This record gives sequence, C-alpha cells and structure tokens, in this order.
Amino acid sequence: MVLIPAGIYQVGTDDVIIETDNEGPKRMVELKSFYLDKYEVSNREFSRFVAATNYKTEAETFGESFVFQMFLNSTFRETLKNYRAVAALWWYSVNGTDWMHPHGPDSNISADLMDHPVVHVSWRDALTYCAWRDARLPTEAEWEGACRGGLYDTIYPWGNKLFPDKKYMANIWQGTFPNYNSAKDGYIGTNPVMSFPPNGFGLYNMVGNVWEWTEDPWPNTKSEEKVKKGGSFLCHISYCYRYRCSARTKNTLDSSAVNLGFRCAKSLD
Repeated sequence: MVLIPAGIYQVGTDDVIIETDNEGPKRMVELKSFYLDKYEVSNREFSRFVAATNYKTEAETFGESFVFQMFLNSTFRETLKNYRAVAALWWYSVNGTDWMHPHGPDSNISADLMDHPVVHVSWRDALTYCAWRDARLPTEAEWEGACRGGLYDTIYPWGNKLFPDKKYMANIWQGTFPNYNSAKDGYIGTNPVMSFPPNGFGLYNMVGNVWEWTEDPWPNTKSEEKVKKGGSFLCHISYCYRYRCSARTKNTLDSSAVNLGFRCAKSLD
C-alpha cells in the first residue's frame, strides 16, 4: 500500500462528458490520510486469500458470469446467442466462468495470468477480501483523489493528454469497438497489475485495465448499486469514455464480469 496524504482533493468535473453518470459538478473535499493498494488485487493475491479461507465467490455460487465476445469462439457465441446482455450484445453470460476461469470454463488463470488483476469478483467478494487483510474498499472520493496523484483539473492520472509524447499510459481499447482491438498498447485483455507508469502517488493502473469497486452507493436507484471507477481495457471513446478520473458508473452488488476488479484501502486509525 501507499500513503495518500491528508488534504483537499478534487472530486467530479465541470467538463462533464457523460451527463447521465452525474460526473459533475467539480467540488473540493477534505480527506484524512489513508492507505491505498499500489496495484489492483491480482490473481496471485486472491489465490492466497482463497487458500487461507476456502472462500467461494458469488460467480462460483451462481455458476456463471459475463464474458466479452472476443474471448469466445464463433461456435460458442452461436450456442450462447440467447444469453447475451440485451443492452450490450457483446456480453455473454457463460456457465462455468469465474475468477479461476475468466474467459469461460475452458480457460484458466495459470502462470500467465497470476499477476493480472482478479476479475469476476462481486462487490461483496471484494469487501470480504479486503476485510481479510484488515482493510476496506476506498470511498469514491478517496479513489478519485488518489487517481489524480496530487494534480487538479486533469482528465487522466498523469495529465490531460491521453498519449503524452506518443506514449501509452493505460490499457484501453485500441481500434473499432466492439469488433477490432489492435492492441497497440500491448494488450488484448487485461495487463499485469504492475504495467504502465504509475501516477504521482505511485499508484498503477488507476484508469484502464479493470473497473474498480468503491464503497459508495449509487444514489437514487431502486436496487442497491455501488459506484465503480476507472474504466477498463474494454473502454473506447466511441462507447465508454470512462477511463478518466472523474468518470463513474455503477453495478449491482452481485455483478461480476471479465473487466471488473478492485483494490483495497485502509484507514490510519
């Protein structure tokens, strides 16, 4: 973990991109010092938790989770065509998918993915893991304050240019969504949690790679939903321009998917 110092931090923006997400207005909030994981929780770390506690994730209990179409062959997609998300037909609910089998039942995390972020974890799964470490999930204000790394009025954790000096700073969709990902940033799916340059606080992958759960509820909704931040490797400006510090969206407590993970926070007192 790294120490995020007490201070006044920016939350939200006046340059709202997605109005329905309530990104604005910009406001300044006072935060106490707290610790935040330097990296997203990896499969390696989550494996240790499961080995110690015999924990079973909600995706394992349900027997299914959501996989993006590019990880499924055409025959599998045809078989599952009636199990797609109505509002986003590139998402398939696949039996046998969980954190150990992130791309369907015939996949596994193996050696190649052990340092990638754990995915297919619900909000309750993330909360339980953090509690095992005597930690918690960050609030939205803590997460966003930490995202900017001590900067203000910046779009990304490193500044306002997506590719400063033509350098890739995060893992997002490169190409034409949802059918072609050129992987110019080096990755088709997730990347190892220590990839790409850290922000000013030494935090890695605060945007891109995987969405991250926060503690905060999404207000004024009929069902209980929680805020998630940071965007993911599936975000593209044409569809999901949410790889920004101020961007936000939500999921139900039991939601899980191949692009949804987390990191833990810890109070000083």
